[in-house]
Amino acid sequence: MHLGGLPLGWLVVIDSLVWAAASVIVGLLAHRAPLTRLDRDGAFTRLRGFERDGRWYEHRLRIKRWKDHLPEAGDVFAGGFSKRALHGTSPAELRRFIAETRRAELTHWVLLALGPVFLLWNPWWLGAAMVAYAVSANVPCLLVQRYNRARLERVLRRAGEMPECRP
Repeated sequence: MHLGGLPLGWLVVIDSLVWAAASVIVGLLAHRAPLTRLDRDGAFTRLRGFERDGRWYEHRLRIKRWKDHLPEAGDVFAGGFSKRALHGTSPAELRRFIAETRRAELTHWVLLALGPVFLLWNPWWLGAAMVAYAVSANVPCLLVQRYNRARLERVLRRAGEMPECRP
């Protein structure tokens, strides 16, 4: 069922409104998730061996060159947590930052997963463009969250504040 009777301009307006609404709703739901639910990795957020404590992102993706150019919306909602810079260096503060990277990563995974929904009402080529948008808008953010978490976990392991091996 696509809204083929609508002019292209209206489809783009609808798509933009759906993306905006989805981003706010998903972001708000993630914001309201208790921090205790984010204190350990799940299936999607678990760091993989190839990431090598963040070094893969540095060497393969040159992440340090572009990561600071991405938007940071962690503090959009009242009581939110900006991940633009560290809030401190104590183990507790680093653990909080790590938990917030999981919150952001889960938010971007959900938004990425919504991309194919746009194929339901758009012509195939516009739906494909919306999927491409979902990838381009969310994957870089996912990568930065994983990179930052890997680096901070490495710091905690070196300080003896985190076990050496990951499950």
